[in-house]
Amino acid sequence: MRKPLNSGWTLMPASGAEVPPEVVAVGPIPATVPGCVHTDLLAAGLIPDPFHDRNETALHWIGETTWHYATTFAWHGPGGHDRVDLVCAGLDTVAEIELNGVPLGSTANMHRSYRFDVRDGLRPGSNELRIVFRPAREYARHWQRELGDRPNAYPEPFNFIRKMACNFGWDWGPTLVTAGIWQPIELDLWHTARLQRVRPLVTVDANSGRVDVHADIERAADGPLTLTATIATHTPSHAAENNTATHTASQTTASHATSDRPGHTASQTTAGHGASHTTSDRASHATSHTASTTVDNSTATATVHVPNPRLWWPRGYGEQPRYDLEVTLTDSAGTKLDTWHRKIGFRDVRLDTAPDEHGTPFTVTVNDQPIFVRGVNWIPDDVFPTRITRDRLEQRFRQAQDANVNLLRVWGGGRYESDDFYDLADEYGLMVTQDFLFACAAYPEEEPFASEVAAEAAEQVVRLASHPSLLWWCGNNENLWGHEDWGWRAELGERTWGAGYYHRVLPEIVERLDPTRPYWPGSPWSGTKDRHPNDPAHGTMHIWDVWNRLDYAHYRDHRPRFVAEFGYQAPPAWATIEASITDDPLTPTSPGMSHHQRAADGDQKLQRGLDAHFKEPRDTADWHYLTQVNQARAITTAVEHFRALRPYCMGTIVWQLNDCWPVTSWSAVDGQGRRKPMWHALRRAYADRLLTLDQTRAVLVNETATPWHTELTVQRSTLDGKSQEERKLKVTVAPYGKEELAHDVSRPDDLRAEVLWAEADGADRAWHFYAEDKDIAYPQAAYDVALKGRNKLTVTARTFLRDLTVYPDRLDPAAEADDALRNLFPGEAVTFTIVTAAALDERKLTSKPVLRCVND
Repeated sequence: MRKPLNSGWTLMPASGAEVPPEVVAVGPIPATVPGCVHTDLLAAGLIPDPFHDRNETALHWIGETTWHYATTFAWHGPGGHDRVDLVCAGLDTVAEIELNGVPLGSTANMHRSYRFDVRDGLRPGSNELRIVFRPAREYARHWQRELGDRPNAYPEPFNFIRKMACNFGWDWGPTLVTAGIWQPIELDLWHTARLQRVRPLVTVDANSGRVDVHADIERAADGPLTLTATIATHTPSHAAENNTATHTASQTTASHATSDRPGHTASQTTAGHGASHTTSDRASHATSHTASTTVDNSTATATVHVPNPRLWWPRGYGEQPRYDLEVTLTDSAGTKLDTWHRKIGFRDVRLDTAPDEHGTPFTVTVNDQPIFVRGVNWIPDDVFPTRITRDRLEQRFRQAQDANVNLLRVWGGGRYESDDFYDLADEYGLMVTQDFLFACAAYPEEEPFASEVAAEAAEQVVRLASHPSLLWWCGNNENLWGHEDWGWRAELGERTWGAGYYHRVLPEIVERLDPTRPYWPGSPWSGTKDRHPNDPAHGTMHIWDVWNRLDYAHYRDHRPRFVAEFGYQAPPAWATIEASITDDPLTPTSPGMSHHQRAADGDQKLQRGLDAHFKEPRDTADWHYLTQVNQARAITTAVEHFRALRPYCMGTIVWQLNDCWPVTSWSAVDGQGRRKPMWHALRRAYADRLLTLDQTRAVLVNETATPWHTELTVQRSTLDGKSQEERKLKVTVAPYGKEELAHDVSRPDDLRAEVLWAEADGADRAWHFYAEDKDIAYPQAAYDVALKGRNKLTVTARTFLRDLTVYPDRLDPAAEADDALRNLFPGEAVTFTIVTAAALDERKLTSKPVLRCVND
């Protein structure tokens, strides 16, 4: 029995010179649980929006203050229960808990849950629960002094506390050090025994599925118990209609299981157990498979076999069927003591890293099918995690899916992602790799951190074990690379830095608690301590020399086996800037814009990128458009190059999908959920069938289960569309294959006046420009426009148009276009669908700065 304690909370600051008098004067402030101090102060009107202008800098006192949370609740006795536990699913971070003035315990880890026996501390009637949150920095600085400093990438001691590292600021995030009850809190009333933790380990061997349900039992009384595991009907795929390539094995349906056809039913009795019929989401019936075992002590395992299970596949390779798993604990009289529910999926995963003649590949293989990873990195979608609803996550997942993404990498400076996140990933068929939470720093391995890390990792590995979307665990983000290249060795001396976690503690925990999925020590990592961790010929690598030092054309110099991070910056959507920055005049380097640029020398790097390709922007509108175009071209260049290396390279994970606030960053979707032009470029670069082109060759990539038979046309034309040279080639690209062809089209005499392009049925048109935009003899842009209704904008070119894009959010912040960055020859047309509820001014919609192209 659960009694939630999420209501009736207040918070107050401890007295201190840093606390504004107006906050002290208010007295108890209503607190939302789950929540945090910042969001409660904001709701009470006591602080300005931290994301607005430079407000963040005036709010650092919040993270330096001790905060008191309190609530009262009624208690009417345990009602025959042996135990009453206070369960804190998540406290952020350094907390002391007391009930009716009696201390219960303390915490210092945001990434763990805590349980306290409070039965004897409760009293009839009103009870008071208080939680005091000490400043996270104060705790971190204490251990920094005690254990000796360790290097990190930012001037904050985030590596000395088990807390979301990006709370302390990052090169895309603000410094807003939170505190509060960030996960639910409740009383758990139970008797005799409870399921302390349940680990379903799902494996597939040939045509047989197996689920080993491991349960740890906490007892309040002796006596025989029974553990029962039941697997019921599968859940039909949430996103099957979006999967374009269905793998044959994914269609395998067991003879005893429910068909996808509505109304088709079947049943079978498993040996020793009667089959029970349950109703699926499609109103059809299926057999339940059950296994039971007697519990003699504190652990038990029940193994359920499912013949011919329907397999879970990544999106694009098949469907995502899931099965309902219920685990129950009963006493000798058959009384149900505790129940645990999850949805599981049957799939096999491995990382293929067997050395080859080129080095060490890194190939993700699911159900014996090698998968080319088309991934994006994921950071917390808000600085304040409790504002991230399931609906908001689903919007991001749809944006990822619609961009042809098939994997999300959960980066190691944030959090272990939520149950909603993983449930949606399972439904949508989006593969996930989860970093353990270590990023860009040397971490101490002494106490209290050694115990905290082990407890945290064990809890999270068990929590996520049921999710088929989680494919592998990764030990850290860039710490192995940092130790090698960032001057850490000399600074550390003999001090620990985390190697013991990544090479011993974490792999042992994964192997012990969830051996069904692989572990990889770090990102990047080359597979052995004997090699440089970012060796492009081995394992995974990160590519940051391009953004930091080089033009994006230099992505083509790299030959990675698997690239887990690379990216290029651009500002957010114009409506996002206007909603968060009030600079007047607004320029690329005005105070608010500069505050929302966190990368080292970020503005200079953006300018370097512009200088390489374009003439000097005339105004802020030009700068905004051209930097977004540059970001999109950079990602297109990288992704197309890496995909063209298939199967030598078998994965790309772009940095990054999302943002946590309004900021100039590497994201495809900005901090208010608006898609940048880069998103549209990524959608095309990650298409199932890709055609890419350079001066000498065309490459066709087919990421579907069917052969691609097409005629390839390669043509060199003047900018007014007159053909100068053409080649036509018949080509067949095998399923999950690539074809590379020399097209033999000669270079033009005047590189400024001509363009190379190619077409093939089923793929987007490919382009190669012989010169940079600033040197190309573009005609002055001319076009005709027609607006049909309020949402169909057709642009017909009268001259060549480069990277034609419409920005309807400049007129209506809720409006967005379905396409961007289109190149048109004279006479060609494109229709943009504008998603908006407003009637937009046609004159403004069809002129600058709303409708743009490079040569306007």
